[in-house]
Amino acid sequence: MAVITFMSDFGESDHYVSSVKARILSVNPGLQIIDISHQIDLHNLAHAAFVLKSVFREFAAGTVHLAAVDTLGSTPSRFLALKIEDHFFVGADNGLFSLVGVKTPSMVVEIARPSNAENSTFPARDILARPCALLASGTGLQDIGIRTTEYTQLIDRQARASKKQISGSVIRVDHYGNLITDIKKKVFDDIRGQRPYAITFARESIEEISQYYGQVEDGDCFVLFNSLGLLEIGIFRGNAAELLGMGYDSPVHIHFKQE
Repeated sequence: MAVITFMSDFGESDHYVSSVKARILSVNPGLQIIDISHQIDLHNLAHAAFVLKSVFREFAAGTVHLAAVDTLGSTPSRFLALKIEDHFFVGADNGLFSLVGVKTPSMVVEIARPSNAENSTFPARDILARPCALLASGTGLQDIGIRTTEYTQLIDRQARASKKQISGSVIRVDHYGNLITDIKKKVFDDIRGQRPYAITFARESIEEISQYYGQVEDGDCFVLFNSLGLLEIGIFRGNAAELLGMGYDSPVHIHFKQE
């Protein structure tokens, strides 16, 4: 049996998470459900996509990922199951899954609403839980819905690069107030060569990339490439987002100097 991961914007103070798990386990009590996060910002697809994209490959191929974020965001809502990079994804057709994988889905099916859930206000439990349980139990994707080629696709933010400059933006403010950008280490390394550089953001300019968080003194600003290979800005033992006045979509530039 495959593992099911569960991510939502439900929070932890209500019954929603437990209700979905109970419905999954009612289909197959032997299934394993692993929580990714239930603190996704309400209806925030960018946050959900960042979290899911950052972690889903850590799980084995064949894992089923239930993403219950903004599930009632459109009217009428459609619900899909997709296979992307040998993983299964189940959720609303709101564009989230188009932001997760680097490859297009190898199969997409539209999940039918059960007759007793036509007007459900809780689709994660009433519509999505059973297909997740069936997929994790070995049922084929083609057997839980009707194949389709239509699904909502969104365009992800991408840093722009030239020989002189990389222009990116903040795509996530994490729990510590650190600013994670869409500037990739590979792109930086390929363009830089041995040239000096300056990283500019807010009113700051930094000419050295740290190797780890504690390389600067308390309260000092740092820039490093994190475990995801993305440029990250922070203030050691401080909240960079608050202290720098930056947030989602704030611009960040790397200027390369002539040798």
